[in-house]
Amino acid sequence: MTGPPPAVAAVRSAVRGALSGLDAGSLVLVACSGGADSLALAGATAFAAPRMGLRAGGVTVDHGLQEGSTERAAEVVATMRGLGLDPAESVAVRVGAEGGPEGAARRARFTALDEAARRLGAAAVLLGHTRDDQAETVLLRLARGSGGRSLSGMPARSGRYLRPLLAAPRAQVHTACADMGLKAWSDPHNSDPAYARSRVRTDALPVLERTLGPGIAEALARTADLLRDDAEALDAWTRAAEAGVREGAGADTALDAASLAELPRAVRTRLLRRAAVAAGAPAGSLFAVHVAELDRLVSDWRGQAHVDLPGGIRGVRRQGRIAFDPAAGGGGHGDRPS
Repeated sequence: MTGPPPAVAAVRSAVRGALSGLDAGSLVLVACSGGADSLALAGATAFAAPRMGLRAGGVTVDHGLQEGSTERAAEVVATMRGLGLDPAESVAVRVGAEGGPEGAARRARFTALDEAARRLGAAAVLLGHTRDDQAETVLLRLARGSGGRSLSGMPARSGRYLRPLLAAPRAQVHTACADMGLKAWSDPHNSDPAYARSRVRTDALPVLERTLGPGIAEALARTADLLRDDAEALDAWTRAAEAGVREGAGADTALDAASLAELPRAVRTRLLRRAAVAAGAPAGSLFAVHVAELDRLVSDWRGQAHVDLPGGIRGVRRQGRIAFDPAAGGGGHGDRPS
């Protein structure tokens, strides 16, 4: 008996591996844009999930950013239903402006997917990111001067979100989509030079391939895996150190400066970032430069008044502690420099 084409078999196998830990009867949702990556994922999930005792549905998010997006979303829903995904629905969102067009669209998309997963009782939401998407993410974050945690790229599993195709080359996934007889939509944003990811995809990665030789995407994805291992070890160290740094600080988000100073910088900056986010700084807007300035309150204390942070808060050093105040309330009186 002839089996499926190799690319289809590979994608189905990846989906089975990602779903293997779910309880029988669980609902999994495919986030499907109608592009080749997510369509291949939808087709593979529609095949694999029922054979594993799971229910499979799909959601497409209509960002409303292009003419005809509503009609296109309806077509994606019809395709998902034709594959046997049930429920299959479209969710319209309004994309804001904060954080640039790519960041705003991403926030709106994940908010919609979270709400759909809660409403439908889904155990997991599957995303169609490939190895090439991972490589692009690493390059984008490298260009922004991100730390090891950011350079570790996208995880294969994060809460309810699963990325079954993260180790698969984009070309293989596109071949699987075609072999399944699925007609993919090509998003013009993917080739629009106004978007940073598009420039990485169409310009930067091809130049690296020509200059350094083939296999750049695979190497970047492998680097992300290695950095994720390091980041997880440092995160564990950070969690273990946190109680001692908070002990005696007197406030939920305050940290003892002397205890911080005894820690390696990689652990110290993680603690400072966690505290800033807990105090109200948006994680997506809190960059390495902000954390570096917070760290100077510990490692290079010269009487700085405060450090302004996103979210309308500021970090201050006060009475031997690193604390966080509302920006409008001022930073109070800092320690005298030693």
